[in-house]
Amino acid sequence: MSASLPAETLRIKAVYGHLDCLLTAIERLKHSGFQGFQVTSPLPRHEIEEALYEGRPSPVRWWTLTGAVTGIVSGFGITSLTAAAWPMANPGGKPVVSLPTFAVIMFECTILFGGLCTFIGMIVHTGLPAWGIDKALQDPRFSDDKFGLVFTGANPGDRERIVAILQATGAVEVTTGDATVYEVPNA
Repeated sequence: MSASLPAETLRIKAVYGHLDCLLTAIERLKHSGFQGFQVTSPLPRHEIEEALYEGRPSPVRWWTLTGAVTGIVSGFGITSLTAAAWPMANPGGKPVVSLPTFAVIMFECTILFGGLCTFIGMIVHTGLPAWGIDKALQDPRFSDDKFGLVFTGANPGDRERIVAILQATGAVEVTTGDATVYEVPNA
């Protein structure tokens, strides 16, 4: 069973057997002004990330910073409000709210909240879980030994140019339309 796209867009899929061919295709597509393609890989490769993001840092770092700041503020808030609520537990006339005594709790909350927010940020930015993923991206070869480059909403007028670039860069297979959905034999 294959899902079809609206008439105004076209699905194009290229399967690559070698990383260098895929990287060449990414560069040529970007140089030609094409955007909106997705790349799949059987293993994480930093070369693909560098080619796609052009050296821009990951947005997950902002999640980490937000979690760390929230953690340090929460750690200070929890400890200072606890000390203020029970001032009779104050030994020796020391200040009720003091940073040196709260430093350990603040540090631990910083690490805890920073780590949890980093995890949430990674989940959000990687698109997991992939419930609504396009059928062309679910090709089992992409998790075995092949690299994939998929346009899920290409302009039909650009079909020939995109296919020519993909074939010229060494794609093992280039398919368009509903032929991009790979049906597993004998499954």
